[in-house]
Amino acid sequence: MSRGAPRASRRPAPVVFVLILALIVAASLAAGAAGLAAAAEGAPAAASSAAPLIGFSDARAAEERALEARFDAGLSPGEIRGWLKRLSARPHHLGSPYDRDNAEYLAGLFRSFGFETRIEEFGVLFPTPVERRLELVAPVRFTASLAEPPLPEDATSGQTAEQLPPYNAYSIDGDVTGDLVYVNYGVPADYDELALRGIDVKGKIVIARYGGSWRGIKPKVAAEHGAIGCIIYSDPHEDGYFAGDVYPKGGFRSDRSVQRGSVADMPLYPGDPLTPGVGATPEAKRLPLSEAATLTRIPVLPISYGDALPLLRAMAGPMAPPEWRGALAIPYHLGPGPARVHLKLRFDWKQVPARDVIARLPGAELPDEWVVRGNHHDAWVNGATDPLSGLTAELAEARSLGALVKSGWRPRRTLAYAAWDGEEPGLLGSTEWVETHAAELRAKAVAYVNSDTNSRGFLEMGGSHTLARLMNQVARDVIDPEKKVSVGERLRAARQLQGDAAARREARTESELRLAALGSGSDYTPFLQHLGIASLNLGYGGEGEYGQYHSAYDSFDHFIRFMDPQDEYAVALAQTGGRVVLRLAEADVLPFDFTRFESTVARYLKEVAELADKQRQETEERNQAIAAKVYEKAQSPYQAWVAPPPQEPVPHFNFAPLQNALDRVKKSAEAYQKAADAYAAAGVPLPAAAARGVDALLMRTERDLTGKGLPRRPWFVHQIYAPGFYTGYGVKTLPGVREGIEQRHYGEVEEQVEATARALTDFAADVERAAAALSAARAAQPAAQ
Repeated sequence: MSRGAPRASRRPAPVVFVLILALIVAASLAAGAAGLAAAAEGAPAAASSAAPLIGFSDARAAEERALEARFDAGLSPGEIRGWLKRLSARPHHLGSPYDRDNAEYLAGLFRSFGFETRIEEFGVLFPTPVERRLELVAPVRFTASLAEPPLPEDATSGQTAEQLPPYNAYSIDGDVTGDLVYVNYGVPADYDELALRGIDVKGKIVIARYGGSWRGIKPKVAAEHGAIGCIIYSDPHEDGYFAGDVYPKGGFRSDRSVQRGSVADMPLYPGDPLTPGVGATPEAKRLPLSEAATLTRIPVLPISYGDALPLLRAMAGPMAPPEWRGALAIPYHLGPGPARVHLKLRFDWKQVPARDVIARLPGAELPDEWVVRGNHHDAWVNGATDPLSGLTAELAEARSLGALVKSGWRPRRTLAYAAWDGEEPGLLGSTEWVETHAAELRAKAVAYVNSDTNSRGFLEMGGSHTLARLMNQVARDVIDPEKKVSVGERLRAARQLQGDAAARREARTESELRLAALGSGSDYTPFLQHLGIASLNLGYGGEGEYGQYHSAYDSFDHFIRFMDPQDEYAVALAQTGGRVVLRLAEADVLPFDFTRFESTVARYLKEVAELADKQRQETEERNQAIAAKVYEKAQSPYQAWVAPPPQEPVPHFNFAPLQNALDRVKKSAEAYQKAADAYAAAGVPLPAAAARGVDALLMRTERDLTGKGLPRRPWFVHQIYAPGFYTGYGVKTLPGVREGIEQRHYGEVEEQVEATARALTDFAADVERAAAALSAARAAQPAAQ
């Protein structure tokens, strides 16, 4: 799943590379980094052996680096290529024969690596199409092809008998006919723009382009405004010929390529629509289909821009605003009509098995502390990039870890490696596994490390900000395979060149790179946002030509030409994920840090205060503009116009409880940092019993950030990170407070301020306890000789 909309990304121009490398050199010199001369000649620049490792004493840090060097030596690009070709050889959507075959193959690989392995099955709702029909019935007639033709250059594109056709999972059945309205990306702001133009979609069928939000938001918002159907198309502006040559000449989307995908209302809850909150085991009580809240309320269908062009060409009405216009060679009209379409959809509404592959290496000293690593294995069709590019890197990690075990090493904490099924329809496999094992995971899970798609380019890292220092140190120690400098320095240079003003300034001035906050779109969601388990999401990207997201052309042939031809970034991801897993597993005390968390949440609080001020001003200006237009139209009785209602004025909110809680978080973070520095300086590793007590408190800190659940969606309990109710994949930080303001539920805002403040206060209290426990454990140890 991974991305809400495909990213049209290409290799930067040569002059940009020169600038990037110049910035890297300057940054590295300023930091006193070693190895630049070697980097300039193409040799890898090694991280300093004296650089600190969070959570480790100096002596243990040296052992850890030696272990990581052995781990790297076990990584093989040739094996990664072979696994990718094998796993992507046939379509393998959830419930398909090759999906089962892949699960069994993966389980066999993990067993051969030395892992204790099993396949866990869950029975989940997964409808597939029985009938799909889309016709333009006026002012001319046209029937959409709704198909992706085979290509001679793509060996697997002709496996049509096994492919799922282009469709949107969890659309309801429907047979509707109506005038067409173009709604841009189909997000709430687009409907506000239509209302100001006097355009109503009630009783109409809307056509929206991919992008701007996760696809499931488009039919959700359309239904809220009274539409009877929704069509989603891929405009070439987003990932087609506007970005570059189309497949098979280039990697971008052709006029017949279609983005499949789920449209379940996952901001309510992910996973099986019929078993919210509980695992979809045989004994689970299932909702009737009519009560499944995450199914769409109107039928929805994805189409190619080749099928969309006749529909859009037949439209009239006002011209769309300039920023709404895509790259098709037509004027973009809003409608409604005269284009009139007939949409008919019917699905089988069957239940299928989701097969999760779970592999474990038991911990030698702290077996009840689990580091969980995952990537999904199901795809919409052949899925070479999404998800197998990430899964094969995870397999490389597991194979190398297994080789270490066979040589006599055992992890200090338990490692659990997972290959999830059913991610594409809605995070089904991971969610059902988490819900089934929730109590045990709350007690034992240290952290969850996720990946999904992967390709050439820059490190992409997001996650819990308590893991920011760990992730920065890993980025410092992994070398970019093309530029021969650390992936962290390459990312810093890219942010200085390509970011907005704030990102450029931060990349220049901050010692650490900021993690992205996690919304949704991959399997970290149930771990982080339902159970409060600290999580990371890792990958590389930005230089592949990925126009084939969720299409039949996301294939092995496409991947090896346009994504990661030498499998170099698969190795880089394995090195990155492997270091994170090893450091979480081997650290003397868990490598959590709280200073970056505090500064990040302080930034979020500043943002929501500014949001309230901005919305207050915009509301006043909008209401004044409507009043002025009402007066203008009243003077011209021949111009009919129905004014949208004025918006409620925005009150002033009391954010003091949040600020007070953050002040305590800051003090507790400083106390823990002082204790951690003193421990590191002492140079004596903690025994397992002492580490267990500190770890238990550290593990609780992320759990502390959960509450009773967000308004209208109690499955999401994290008070700091959540997918947006109207963005889907896009994150909302301080979500209860932020969305109370954005959605104008003003009565909820202060209640959510209090709830978030309580969570932060509980968090600070456990950080204080962890600082005290670490100091006491250190004091009880003899000094290093």
